[in-house]
Amino acid sequence: MKADLLYEGKAKKVYQAAKQLGKLVLSYKDDATAFNGEKRASFAGKGHLNNEISSRIFEYLRERGIDSHFIEQLNETEQLVNKTEIIPLEVVVRNVAAGSITRRLGIEEKTNLYPPIVELYYKKDELGDPLINDEHAILLCNITPVELQEIKTKALQINNHLSELFTGLGVILADFKLEFGKIKDDIVLSDEISPDTCRLWDKETMNKLDKDVFRQGTGNIIEVYEEILHRLEAIV
Repeated sequence: MKADLLYEGKAKKVYQAAKQLGKLVLSYKDDATAFNGEKRASFAGKGHLNNEISSRIFEYLRERGIDSHFIEQLNETEQLVNKTEIIPLEVVVRNVAAGSITRRLGIEEKTNLYPPIVELYYKKDELGDPLINDEHAILLCNITPVELQEIKTKALQINNHLSELFTGLGVILADFKLEFGKIKDDIVLSDEISPDTCRLWDKETMNKLDKDVFRQGTGNIIEVYEEILHRLEAIV
């Protein structure tokens, strides 16, 4: 199903799909990284969990009219996706204050943010993925003002759908990161949506069910990812 390895990132390998022009195979790795790669470890089964979770979420969003690169889950660790021209922009939607925004702006953690805050980060590892404004994004990311507004609008639409989904799971979606790409002139959701890219808190206990347990050394990453998948399996 897959041919040449095209790229290897922190969490996934990207292959050309065999005999399918314009299609790629994403292979999820067991690796976990934090703090721009300064902290690293590998956990058996993590790639499978992220693939399962992300596949289910992409299918959920597709049913609600959100276009993405996702085509189908191939096996435990791989997805078939459409090839996109990735826009080097990380779009973070914040519903509740956590992480870097609390340190930058002195906002107390767990402060509700309404309306949600959309932040833009330049996807550039060597620069530490810096926070940027709209004008920076247009300059650096080869997008027009109209396309940037479309990205922001899509991000907030996705937030509405995901917030509804996770509320049904008894989970607070504190914040999450999105990436987008272009297929010809169309902008579509790309990359993944998983506990690697979301902050997820149990609504009753406020326990963290995401990669923060690895970042902060406060829990078992496999156990919390399995908890998210089990809750998803019940309704998606």
